[in-house]
Amino acid sequence: MAARLVDIIPRQQFMVAIQAVVGGDVLARENLKALRKDVTQKLKSGGDMQRRRKLLEQQAEGKKRLRMVGNIALPRETFIKVYKR
Repeated sequence: MAARLVDIIPRQQFMVAIQAVVGGDVLARENLKALRKDVTQKLKSGGDMQRRRKLLEQQAEGKKRLRMVGNIALPRETFIKVYKR
């Protein structure tokens, strides 16, 4: 069920954990990958490796912050697809 939900739920700005829980026990867990912007695109021909690492670390820090406070909105079609089968 969790694996099917990963395919149905649209990707979000941050990583989302999907768990199948029954009576407090986690039966299955899947991660929904985060959308990522190519922050190194503006660096010319590879650019400075330190600058590249800094940009990627800044992006990772922002995603971490989003994961703490972020909420996701599921479209109506998602629920319809889950209950169809």
